[in-house]
Amino acid sequence: MTFGDATHLVAQLDQRAGYLAGTGLAAAAFLAFHGNRPLLLEGAPGVGKTAFAEAMAAVLDRPIERVQCYPGLDASQVLYDWNFAAQMLALRAAGTGDHTDRLPELWDEKYLVARPILRALRNGPAVLLIDEVDRAEEDFEALLLQVLDKYEVTIPELGTVRAEVAPFVVLTSNRTREPHDAIKRRCFYHWIDHPGPELEARILHRHVAGLAPDLAIAITEIMAQLRRLDLAKQPSLAETIDYARAIHRLGAATPDDPAADAAICTLVKHHDDEAQVRRVLASQRNVR
Repeated sequence: MTFGDATHLVAQLDQRAGYLAGTGLAAAAFLAFHGNRPLLLEGAPGVGKTAFAEAMAAVLDRPIERVQCYPGLDASQVLYDWNFAAQMLALRAAGTGDHTDRLPELWDEKYLVARPILRALRNGPAVLLIDEVDRAEEDFEALLLQVLDKYEVTIPELGTVRAEVAPFVVLTSNRTREPHDAIKRRCFYHWIDHPGPELEARILHRHVAGLAPDLAIAITEIMAQLRRLDLAKQPSLAETIDYARAIHRLGAATPDDPAADAAICTLVKHHDDEAQVRRVLASQRNVR
């Protein structure tokens, strides 16, 4: 599956994956895809960066290979490893004696364990998601450079593996630290912000079946107010969806319905934020 322009991609993301993308994001993805360049997406947690990569896999009808980054991540977990247990069994099966001449056989393809990046390069067209790259250490970014430059991995024992069709690579970052300039230089870039009220209401209708239009609008107004506050954790789109689902599940017709009080657990992720959030919700009751 391909797409002719950014507008077509917006429509395909909606129809094939249920992902409502802004034109800026779609344009960045369109250019990255047709330019064979990785796409670096930054934004607050929960704005839809990971979901976008999954949506692109649906649009392109490709499998997705995901690397979840964390401190200490190394090549053996993302590129390839060797099945040492099988290699040792092969040596034992050969019996006692000097098997120096058989050592090259132990580095045969059958003992290779492909990890997500190598699978994305070898197994045909794929979407490769490098999720939360800002959580990994700089050494991990260094090993990514060959992949992002030439879509290849060098295995000393076997040679260089090059992708016949380059994967569509999406890197995400919550910006807990700046990715290295060498990574950023190789990528096209887009910042995903919190959606505006109109788009957010449309997203709520997509994710919360049976949600009344007036309730969706009221929820997006509350989110807009909360995001203007100095909260330890501002509600993202993910929290908006959780809040809408909770209110709907509790049978509340409006956010100021007493039945909706319990839904605050979906919004407040730090105790210090609770008083401010409750004040915003109380002001909605007073307005209504």
